[in-house]
Amino acid sequence: MSADIRIYVTDREGKTHELIAPTDMQMNLMEVCKANELPVEGTCGGMALCASCQCYIESSHPLYERSDDEEAMLAEAFHAKDTSRLGCQILMTTELDGLEIVLAPEE
Repeated sequence: MSADIRIYVTDREGKTHELIAPTDMQMNLMEVCKANELPVEGTCGGMALCASCQCYIESSHPLYERSDDEEAMLAEAFHAKDTSRLGCQILMTTELDGLEIVLAPEE
């Protein structure tokens, strides 16, 4: 059974967008942002090899822990914070309904 969730993304100009994200298509946060024409590069195609989809998690939703690859990339990323995550590493699940993020500044 398909379930869509709502995600709130604040862009680099401070405008918040309410996005509808399907949970039955194995999409990640980067892909949802790109599908909604938000300025997220995803240069590496979602392999955690760049930080062009970095975002800050603003809500307290349960996320998978960062992988070693994600940790390594964020350790070298500009503008990284404790709440930084790579959007390509956040799979859309029903538990993320209401997720709030802010897009990190461009490098």
